[in-house]
Order: sequence, then structure tokens, then C-alpha cells
Amino acid sequence: MCKRKLILFLLLFPTIALYNQELIHIDSIKNDSNIQGYLVEAMIEGDDTLIHVQLKSITILPPFKFKSRKQKRRYSRLVRYVKKVYPYSIIVSEQMNDIHQNLEEYSTKKEKQQFIKEKEKVLKKEFEGKLRKLTYSQGRILMKLINRETGFTTYEIVKELKGSLNAFFWQSLARLFGSSLKLEYDPKGDDKMIEDIVIRIENGEI
Repeated sequence: MCKRKLILFLLLFPTIALYNQELIHIDSIKNDSNIQGYLVEAMIEGDDTLIHVQLKSITILPPFKFKSRKQKRRYSRLVRYVKKVYPYSIIVSEQMNDIHQNLEEYSTKKEKQQFIKEKEKVLKKEFEGKLRKLTYSQGRILMKLINRETGFTTYEIVKELKGSLNAFFWQSLARLFGSSLKLEYDPKGDDKMIEDIVIRIENGEI
């Protein structure tokens, strides 16, 4: 009902504004917490008001063709793993954007480091327990998906936020377990199957 009321309001908005002879700025609507729904663009043609909604583009994929039963089992296992860690890669991407935007508000290196430290504390409290439960394979997939979502390897992110020494330490530790923080995502090569799964997740297929 609330969404319908908002759409109705948007349809009648030009008429209301003219009737009251008062200009209402769009920001006053965006910032109104009492309004529940979506703001959409509208275009007036003659006596008609046309609603314009930008739809998200999707990639249509054919069913994945398996070469063997073994590959099919691997795909099924990857589906479980990717569905588990993909949300974390999105969170990392969002947090990176948030950090970069907010860092501009601080002028000194000390203030920036303090901001990052506080941010790290909050994220650690919320996600550390969950991330510690990931298996080796799930951790590798997560690092690759972080590269997919941010354009940076896990090593580069640690280096940027925590410094070269910390990045070197964690990279050395990762190598002891046969992994690397410098893992890159290869959607057309080694990670083709993961890319197929991610797209299907984004499309709501799985």
C-alpha cells in the first residue's frame, strides 16, 4: 500500500507543485524517512506521465555442460561454497568503497589510521568468528571473489590499509598453508565455473 501511495504521489507531483505554486526539491523527498518505497524517474508527454525505471541487466547463460560425473560433483560442491562466501566478497567491496570515501574527511595520517583501526574492530567483531569457520577451499574462493568485486587482490588490500610489513607477514603465513593472498580471479580460465555460478546467483537462478 505504501509503495502504491508513493507512485501515486510521484504521478501527481507536478500537479500538486503547480497548484500550490510552491517548488518542492527532490532532496526533501529522498531524505524523508517516513516515505517507504522507491523514487523513480518520470517523463511528461502531453497529458501523460510516463514512469521510467532502469532495470538491471542480466546475463542469460545456457545450462552448464558437464564433461563427466566428477565435474558435475565438483560444480555442485562449488555452488555450496560460492553461495557461502560470495556475500562476504560483496561486503568487502562495499566496505572498501566506504573507507575510501570516508578517509577523505581526515587530513592527518594519524586520523586516517585511527579510522581504519575502528573500522577493523567493528568488522572483526561481526565477521571474524564466521570467517574462521571457512575451509581452505572456501577461503581460496573468497580471496578470488574479493579480487573480482574490488579489482584488488587480498594482498593489495592488506597492504593499502595495514602497510607493506603486515601484507608481507600475512602473505608469508598464507604460503605456509599452500595458498597466497595474491590470488587473482580468472573468469575465462581457471575460474570459469565459479563465474558461471556467480552470474546465476546474481540472476537469482540458484
